[in-house]
Amino acid sequence: MASVKKRVRNGHVEWRARYRTASGAERSKAFKRKVDAERFLTTIEASQLNGTYIDPSLAKISVGEWTDRWLEGLAHIKPSTRSRYEGIVRKHVQPVWGLVRLENVTHSDVQAWVTSLSRALSPSSVRKVHRVLSLVLDSAVRDGRLARNVATGVNLPRPSKPEHRYLTHDQVDQLAEEMHRPSTISKHAPMSERVNPTNRLVVYFLAYTGVRWGEMAALRVGRLDLDRRRAAIVESVTPVHGKGLVWGTPKTHQRREVPIARFLIPELEAHIKGKAPDDFVFSGSRGAPVMRVSAFRASFEAAARAIGVPGLHPHELRHTAASLAIAAGADPKVIQKMLGHASASMTMDTYSHLFEDRLDEVSDAMDKARKPRPPA
Repeated sequence: MASVKKRVRNGHVEWRARYRTASGAERSKAFKRKVDAERFLTTIEASQLNGTYIDPSLAKISVGEWTDRWLEGLAHIKPSTRSRYEGIVRKHVQPVWGLVRLENVTHSDVQAWVTSLSRALSPSSVRKVHRVLSLVLDSAVRDGRLARNVATGVNLPRPSKPEHRYLTHDQVDQLAEEMHRPSTISKHAPMSERVNPTNRLVVYFLAYTGVRWGEMAALRVGRLDLDRRRAAIVESVTPVHGKGLVWGTPKTHQRREVPIARFLIPELEAHIKGKAPDDFVFSGSRGAPVMRVSAFRASFEAAARAIGVPGLHPHELRHTAASLAIAAGADPKVIQKMLGHASASMTMDTYSHLFEDRLDEVSDAMDKARKPRPPA
């Protein structure tokens, strides 16, 4: 039973509140005033009755130790995501919070930390780092170690909307041709460097299907149905630091089919001729089984500079695919399925500005459908 007892230590009076947890463990806390000890016990008893009691001893574990436990429990996430979390923990969380007890983490301290991060990192990076600490504290709340997540409600920097670049059909053609026959390569270079039809086809495939690089690199011949003009996206491959190539499902864990433009069918047929169903459609250079974006990027960036689009990243071909589909009048739900977004709202959030360019189509269609009333 809970009680408050007076004790004299070194000539000083203290009031020690004693109580038991739900598991039967005895706990105590000292106060200078009896009224404070009684108020504390009242709070403890009320929280035990309504199920909100948190054993203070459980929050004495350090953030660093709890973070290690949290990372061990992330078997359900993709290796690439786990690797990113580990990097954030190692670089940003552990140096500041590693030795701090969970019970001593305050909202104001987290706010000050986020503010300091904002001086060195981009808004989107700050939000990613904050999210990792928030996930760690969330897990402590679920484990009954904290009453609430003090990282909730922290003022975060507003992320700037990324400026996507979209290539036109003509620019895609120019980029593909530059990848096929680079204009900056010496005529004395080996033929394998002067002519590369595979790179040309990769540009077209990415720009007209919208698949992610890892999905394209993992695509096998048996998952192409060229009669139906479809490619089944069921697998993805990602290089993870310290682990090499890691295989898994696509980003949303869902299998999907993407359409293949008609003009690509003859080229794909010629490209996969003689390959077995389990072979990769696009294999790496110099005998490597998987095509890596790191090996592709140098020639890609050189080609982009040559056509007047410096700094272009292969991922921007995915945005190009979305913009070309929108310009062609594709429904947002269809584009969502093609890109593998979790929802159509995500597609609209990402590309809503492109749909605005088609507002005139709505009024024009309504004008065309309207039947003028005869004059009175």
